[in-house]
Amino acid sequence: MEAITELSYALDTFYFLVTGALVMWMAAGFAMLEAGLVRAKNTTEILTKNIVLYAVASVMYLLVGYKIMYGDAISPYIPGIDFLIGADNTKEAVLAGGDDAPYYSNLSDFFFQVVFVATAMSIVSGAVAERMKLWAFLLFAVVMTGFIYPVQGYWKWGGGFLDAAGFLDFAGSGVVHLTGATAALAGVLLLGARKGKYGKDGKINAIPGANLPLATLGTFILWLGWFGFNGGSELKVSNVAEANAVAMVFVNTNTAAAGGTILALITSRLMFGKADLTMALNGALAGLVAITAEPLAGSPLASTIVGAIGGVLVVFSIVAIDKMKIDDPVGALSVHGVVGMWGLIAVAFTNSDATFGAQLYGLVAIFVWVFVSSFIVWFIIKMIMGLRVTEEEEDEGVDLAECGLEAYPEFVGSRGSGK
Repeated sequence: MEAITELSYALDTFYFLVTGALVMWMAAGFAMLEAGLVRAKNTTEILTKNIVLYAVASVMYLLVGYKIMYGDAISPYIPGIDFLIGADNTKEAVLAGGDDAPYYSNLSDFFFQVVFVATAMSIVSGAVAERMKLWAFLLFAVVMTGFIYPVQGYWKWGGGFLDAAGFLDFAGSGVVHLTGATAALAGVLLLGARKGKYGKDGKINAIPGANLPLATLGTFILWLGWFGFNGGSELKVSNVAEANAVAMVFVNTNTAAAGGTILALITSRLMFGKADLTMALNGALAGLVAITAEPLAGSPLASTIVGAIGGVLVVFSIVAIDKMKIDDPVGALSVHGVVGMWGLIAVAFTNSDATFGAQLYGLVAIFVWVFVSSFIVWFIIKMIMGLRVTEEEEDEGVDLAECGLEAYPEFVGSRGSGK
């Protein structure tokens, strides 16, 4: 029996670590997607943001974030504040048995959780692309990953008031995706649109990305990483019931993405008369975001429908947000924000334990906390050092202004031309 318990512990720990590594690989997906959807003159800077934000998230969540989210709380509304992540489980604790016995390593849990934090911050990166100062962004990343994200994470996953209220969010349509999009929205509103995006006559000027093959590669990487994102959130795989549950999560995640891709492409064809690749890519991500709140309870067919509705919503949302003159170069506000909300609401259709009231309660609580706290932090940063590069630097490209490097130096016209 002791050997079986140890083997089960080792298997679940290993599963946690491998799925966490898949989620970490999503950082590469975000980097490639965003690099493909910005102009060539802004590529180096956005790649810099993506790798450094991951490092910042790793350090800040180690120092304070993890213990805020999962430490000793002051109340169901106010988490405690502690530092570092503590010791791992002893063999005696694992073998003690009972409901309180740990069945995976604490360190594997920390690793799995920290890659989720980085994912939320990655969402912000694309929405503020091409005009934000690098160091302003990284300063916000410190606060976001160390404090803003962990507080609302505690409310649900740390056993706070949202969890007690019956709010369900299996892998983070709200806790991760809506959070990232809401923080991005607060920054975008203070930052303003890219130069030339909106004309004085109200015309919306398209600013195409530089590398659609790269954006497509990024989407496939994210699709792959999402199996770790949702699959790992089952937390266990070492018995028949849990293994079957993990398989269902994988299938539902995949089919939701497929539904989102197909319906986004069809919607774009009906609206624009063309098969828009960028809408198909965002449709895939929308399907993934939509199913993340509940990838287990529904059937594969129901999950396809949830993802498909997300694919339709994301196309209409991208168009609507653009008409509101809110400039989002990669569609992050729509993919992760609007569709994140849909994912939370959709739980009430696929999980009999969910209620619309509890889902709306959680949605509103997360949005209000993240928007207000993020807006305050962005505003303070704006007052201290400014959020936006100069017009000259924006025209030249933030690669040279912020990093002193061009991503494609051999291409004539990349510098300052916007091409």
